[in-house]
Amino acid sequence: MRRGRLIAAVALGLALVVAVAAAVLWVVGGREAEKLAGAAPSRCLAATVDEGGAHPGMVFVPGGRLHMGDTVYPEEGPIHDVDVKGFWIDRHEVTNGEFVAFVAATGYVTVAERTVDSAKHPDLPPEMREPGAVVFVMPNKVDGSGDISQWWQYIPGANWRHPGGPDTNILGHENYPVVAVALEDIEAYARWKGRSLPDEAQWEWAARGGDPRPLADHEQPKEANTWQGIFPVLNSGEDGFVGLAPAGCYKPNGYGLYDMIGNVWEWTTDVNEDDKARRVIKGGSYLCAPNYCMRYRAGARQGQEADLATSHLGFRTILEAPGP
Repeated sequence: MRRGRLIAAVALGLALVVAVAAAVLWVVGGREAEKLAGAAPSRCLAATVDEGGAHPGMVFVPGGRLHMGDTVYPEEGPIHDVDVKGFWIDRHEVTNGEFVAFVAATGYVTVAERTVDSAKHPDLPPEMREPGAVVFVMPNKVDGSGDISQWWQYIPGANWRHPGGPDTNILGHENYPVVAVALEDIEAYARWKGRSLPDEAQWEWAARGGDPRPLADHEQPKEANTWQGIFPVLNSGEDGFVGLAPAGCYKPNGYGLYDMIGNVWEWTTDVNEDDKARRVIKGGSYLCAPNYCMRYRAGARQGQEADLATSHLGFRTILEAPGP
């Protein structure tokens, strides 16, 4: 049962998590992280992003030949050449504020706000048929079983308005990336904007920032919101955040694009080869650490169920139009 696994997570290095966690919990673990998250900046976007130009809020990415893929995980290879035509892409991830405008104009109701389709998921327990989303909950410890439900929980009432569950909201977080949106939701948003969604090659080409080849090293990036420490129990917050960050808090890449790597995963239109019900997501998130999910790279990829909303996955749109 795919949905019963909550998300497509590969527990790389889980043994390291279990062995080291007990000795290092005193740094930043469990509920203590919530205090640091509340103290983090909340309006980076306003200070760093210019919304002018031919297509406000977008950047033109010139075409070229992409050496697509990477070598860390098997599903990333083989590296192969792809020709990409020029296109416009959102300078940053679609934010809560932008999604609010869409919903206000259309009355749209997201997948996570609807009752789960029992015909598609007949074996789900009753609590997972309620409207909701999968939410990361930082544990104080892990028991070594490898059960990812220790940090991923399906929470009824979680959705884009309440990304951490019904007792949370997005007030004051208008500049944060919208999360807990499924593929159907972002397709509706893109149509409303007169745009579309990037395919995997377009996304990866934009994320490389002008360098068509994968980097030779795979070190954790400094200018991105990722996890510093031992996932899932220790996050030192060295990058300024222990959770989601507002858009535009880190230096842009060579094309002037923010947060292509880290912060939130981003949807693409490509179907995952191993499971046609999944789509390829790119870029990694604030949960990617050296011991778990080393997918903070342009060439990294992962499959995601198209109708499952999660708290670490957002998106941006593209426009196929002539350049400036």
